[in-house]
Parts: sequence; C-alpha cells; structure tokens
Amino acid sequence: MSIRYPATALAFILATPAFAQSATATQGPDGGNADPAIIVTATRTQLPASALPLTIDVIDSTALDRQVQISGSTVDAVSALLPSFSPTREKLSGSGESLRGRSPLYAINGISQSTPVRDGSRDGYTIDPFFIDRVEVIYGSNALQGIGGTGGVVNQVTVGAPQTDGITFRTLVQGSAADGLRGSEMGGKLAGLVGYRAGDFDMNVGGSFERRGAFSDGHGNRIGVDGAQGEIQDSDSWSVFGRFGFQLSSSARIDVIANRFELEGNNHYVAVSGNRATGVPTTSVRGTTPGTPATNRAELLSAAFSDTDLAGGTFLLQAFFSRTRDIFGGGTYATFQDPNLDPTGNLFDQSANQSRKLGAKVSYERAIPGFEDLVVTTGFDMLFDRTKQFLVQTDRDWVPETDFRSLAPFAQANLALMGGVVRLAGGMRYEDVQLKVGDYETLSVYGATDSSDISTYKPVAVSGGKPSFHKLLWNGGVIVEPLTGLRAYGSYAEGYTIADVGRILRGISDEGVDIDNFLALEPVISNNRELGLEYERGPLKASASYFWSSSDLGSLLVIGLDGIYNVSRQPIHIEGLEASFAWRTPLPGLTLSGGYAHIKGKTDSDGDGKVDEDLDGANISPDRLNLAADFTKGPLSLRLQSRFYLSRSFKGQPASADFEGYELLDAYVAYRTNVGEFALSVQNLTDKFYISYDSDTVRTTDNTRFYSGRGRTFTLSWRGEF
Repeated sequence: MSIRYPATALAFILATPAFAQSATATQGPDGGNADPAIIVTATRTQLPASALPLTIDVIDSTALDRQVQISGSTVDAVSALLPSFSPTREKLSGSGESLRGRSPLYAINGISQSTPVRDGSRDGYTIDPFFIDRVEVIYGSNALQGIGGTGGVVNQVTVGAPQTDGITFRTLVQGSAADGLRGSEMGGKLAGLVGYRAGDFDMNVGGSFERRGAFSDGHGNRIGVDGAQGEIQDSDSWSVFGRFGFQLSSSARIDVIANRFELEGNNHYVAVSGNRATGVPTTSVRGTTPGTPATNRAELLSAAFSDTDLAGGTFLLQAFFSRTRDIFGGGTYATFQDPNLDPTGNLFDQSANQSRKLGAKVSYERAIPGFEDLVVTTGFDMLFDRTKQFLVQTDRDWVPETDFRSLAPFAQANLALMGGVVRLAGGMRYEDVQLKVGDYETLSVYGATDSSDISTYKPVAVSGGKPSFHKLLWNGGVIVEPLTGLRAYGSYAEGYTIADVGRILRGISDEGVDIDNFLALEPVISNNRELGLEYERGPLKASASYFWSSSDLGSLLVIGLDGIYNVSRQPIHIEGLEASFAWRTPLPGLTLSGGYAHIKGKTDSDGDGKVDEDLDGANISPDRLNLAADFTKGPLSLRLQSRFYLSRSFKGQPASADFEGYELLDAYVAYRTNVGEFALSVQNLTDKFYISYDSDTVRTTDNTRFYSGRGRTFTLSWRGEF
C-alpha cells in the first residue's frame, strides 16, 4: 500500500540505506493495512516523519510489486498511484513528466540518478524494480535534497539485509501479452535474489532479465516507436545487484551496494506516421531502425557507514560513484548536418549522453544536552559531475565536456513545544556551485545564415569559463496537533536546480559569447509554500494540502524550428490542491480509497512582465482523480483501480493542444500458496483507446509523434520465497 504522511515529509537530504527510521501509520490512501513500523531511510533524522512539515508518500513493497506488474516500471507505478504526478509518456525518455508541475529528482538510496548538466530524462530507468524494497516520494521544492528535485524526490530504497541466519531465495517468473495474444507482443521476465546472513555479515546478490514485446493500443494497432528518444517496447533489459553489510557493533554498521542496469532497444520496428486531422495515431511496422540501438546504461557503487550511538547522537557517512551512458535514436536532422562531412545534407547521426559522478554526504544529529526537546542536525555534502553529449556516428561533441561541482554545508533544527502539540522546524543550506566549460565550437548548423543552403553552415566559437553561484537557501515550518488524529501544518522551503546547461551550450548561435557572462546559466531558484490538514480516526483517514511555488527565472522546454527542444528562461508560478482519503468499510477486508490533484501553472512567455500564460503540456500535468477498491481475505487479495485524467485547455496555445482527457481501469488478483504467490493483472481493463497526454498536447503539428496509449495487457506472475 502507499502510505501517505500528508502533513509531513523528509526535511533532510537523502541518506544511506543503512540508517533506518521507524514511523507509525495505520493505513494508506490506497487501502490495506500498513506495517505498524514503516522504515523511512530518506531522512537524516531520528525524528518521526510527523515532526517534519512537508508531505511524503511511501509506496511499500506490496504496493510497488503490484503496480509494477500492472504497468511494467517504477516510473509508471509512481505515476499511477500519485495524482500529482503527470501521466507518463510510455516511452524510455521521461521528458515532460513532472511532480507538482516541476521535474522530480530520482534517487537510489539517496543517490541522485539525474544528469543535471545535460538532462537526458532517462533517470527513471536505472535499476530493476525487483531490487527495490519501497519508494519514498517527497513533494515540493526543497534545497535539503541538493540539486534538482524542484518538484520533489522519488527515492528508491533497495532491499535490506536478511533477517535470519542462513540462505534465502526470492524469485520472479512473469509473462505478459497484449489483447489478442500475438507472439510479437508477448514479453517475459526472470529475476532472482540470494540472501545470506552469518553473524555480523550479511549480503544480497541477484540478477534479472526482461524482454518486452511490441505494444498495441485499444484498437489493436501496434503503437508507434519513438525513434528519437528511445523505447520501452521491443526492448531487453538486464540488471545485476549486490549488497554487502557488516555490523561493527550494536550501533555501527557498514554497507556496500553495487548496481548495474542496461536497457536496449531491439530495433525490430519503424514508425509509420499518423494523421492528427483524422485521429489516426502513429503506428509501427516491421523494419530495421538505422544506427545504434537506443540504450540506457547505469552503474552505481556506494559505501556507507552509520553509527546511531556516537557521543549520544547519530553519525552518517556515505560515498558513491556512478556513471551513465544513454544513447538516443538518430535521423538526418538539420542540426546534425556538416558540409565537410556530407555536402548533400543527408548525414545520419545520433547522440549519446555520458556522465559520471563522485560524491559524499556526512551528517551528525543529536538532541541538545539538558534541552532534549531541541534536536539539531548538521552536515556537509559534495558532488562532482562530469557530463558531455556527443554524436555517435561521427564522434563530434554536441555538448562540450562540462564539470559541475557542488559544496554544501547545512544545519537543521526541530523544537517541540507544549509536550509536542506544537513543533517548529527550520534550517538552511549554503550552496557553493561552479561549472567549468572549456573553449569549444558548436555544431555547424548553429552558424547557418540560410537553413536551406547547407554550404552556409559553419560552427560558432564559444569561449569557455567557470561560472559560479553562491546561495543561502532557507526552509521553515510549524506543525500543530491540537487533538489526537488531527494535524495541521504550514511550511516554506527553497529549492534549486540548474537549467539544462547542455541544451543552452549547444544552442548558442551568436559569435563572441563568453560563458562566464552568459545569463542563461544562472540557476533556477524555486520555493514551495504549503498548508496541510490531516485527519485519522477509526476507519477513516483523510488529508488535504494546498501549495504554491514560484521561480523568477524558471526553466522551460521550448521546441525550435529544427524540432529540437531548447531551454527558455521565464518566470513560473504554480499552485495546486491535493486531497486523499481511505475508508476501511464495515465489510471485513474491503477498503475504498481515492485521491485528487488540481494544478495550474503560469509563465511570461512574451516578456511583457505579466505571468498570465498557461504552461503547456510539456511542462505541467492535467488534473486527476484516482479511485480504488482493495479486498483482502486470507491468501486472496484483489484490487480495482481507476484513473480519470481530466480535460485541459491552455491559454496562449493553439486549440489543437487542448487535452481531451481519458480514463483507465486496472485490475489485480493474487493468491498466496505454500509454494509462492500467483498473480494476474490487467492493465487498461476496458481496452480503452486514447492518445497519450504528451502526444495530445505537445508538437501538435507533428504527425510522426502522435502516439496512442497501451491497450489491454495481461500479466501473469509467480513469486517464490524460500
């Protein structure tokens, strides 16, 4: 189940999985009974989540396994359960997917998976969900997460240590098929995890392999492949995972975690353009996609030390190394042309992002001696990121190698008053950030004076530099719990990220630019103000929160005439309302639940000083209503869930960008036996035909990217534990 703390959230940067905090809850908004001791690792505090004035959802292993079986990925699972999360694109790239109207930060055990210098939007696919124990979702901008996460943080917590001595096994065998049971649309997955514990030593080692077939829509047609950004359908992925731990003492522990994940397209299909005027979506036919297959590869190695009783406090230290290599699809785009390589203007190429990160986090927390109602946490984070984007076929740099460095000390305090009826929380983080870019030349197309004459193409020389910024970012809030089961809060938090530097650097077209003085590299500083109310008594749990955020120099994706997205720096104002409920009905085992999110965003795209134009579908999600029913009796569990994506129009956008809305219904049934659990899920139970939100609202004149959504899909699985 998804356990929501609507009046609370994590107020500290994500930390090591070795440090666990327990918070008590009774029931989540999607129904079912919650574990009375829900472990929350993404805190850097021993205080309960109820002591922190923001919002967090915890998707436990049961809910996550169920949603992944229905939809196929962690990203889709999070999107299905949380109304404030946008509909996914159902593609490998998550460009335009948002939480509360801003980009979420994906993390594994608190380690960022994003590439902020050149955002390839592949960070949702860096680990197989089989190795994830739960997902913690933090809502709203907050600098305590470091760079990124202006919309929130999606932290994937990996499996923990075995609880008993000896060897344990966990396995998954799964098969899926679209309506009609066509062989080309079938897929399957095999995964296994071996656990071992002997005294103070423990470990988990596992692997997984998944093959996905082609997808079909509600009309039975194959869904068009995205040859540019990459696909989930018609792909293979494999992953290896290892976790090794040693208990140094009753309070001190070391954990080492390694993960490697790779997803690669099989290139069995090519797209056939649709027709927006007649409502015919893009489809796929057998064929060979040119170039190197679109691929997503991520590797992570981390080591963590924790001591929960060091001089009366808790000490945490985590160091990590990660690297990614994302290959995108190709084409004969005008951007890639160079008369020195191909004077005909038919040069085929494709790009790849390559990034590596080194970082460390350290923190110490304890109550003030003699004044235990005041808990203080101090810490220091550092991150070094090196990223570039290059063209695979011709080995040209599209985005020059760029170094990002962040050094950030922080402090946080939490004060309980009146026996805990009132709490005050707040703190600050000082960000010292520097970018380093050497001298470079853009691709030739950016020097073109006549786009129809390739002989005029020329590169533009750009002088490198070391732009930097230093910013003190604040957060604070108050929590009031006047009656048992009733809680209210208000908070303010600042967050930051940098605009997609790579898009900016590769898009420079003016001569004589000096990176040190280039305004577009200034950071995006956003804030999140929030008011919330929670009620939990007896069989009913309900919550409501209202939030609004703004950034004077935001970052929007705007499509250029060449079909390539660029970054536009504009002020952004976003506000929204979230509500949820869960009711344990008088019928034993039956829980009804629901969630609603309303969000609107404005910007000043014409530069007239008025923030009065709607954000488009590439930058904000539709309003949504979720309803679900869960029934559990003995070994049997059932779930029926629906999602209603409500229609939306966009002021300042053409009528063709209006979103018509659609609704989806999913079903899940599982039965546990003495040899494991058998489960059957059906995604899009009614076989609804619909156009995906991104396709319906973005690039509305492009018939090649008019994608329909996935139709009825069956998945049968067996999970065993020995």
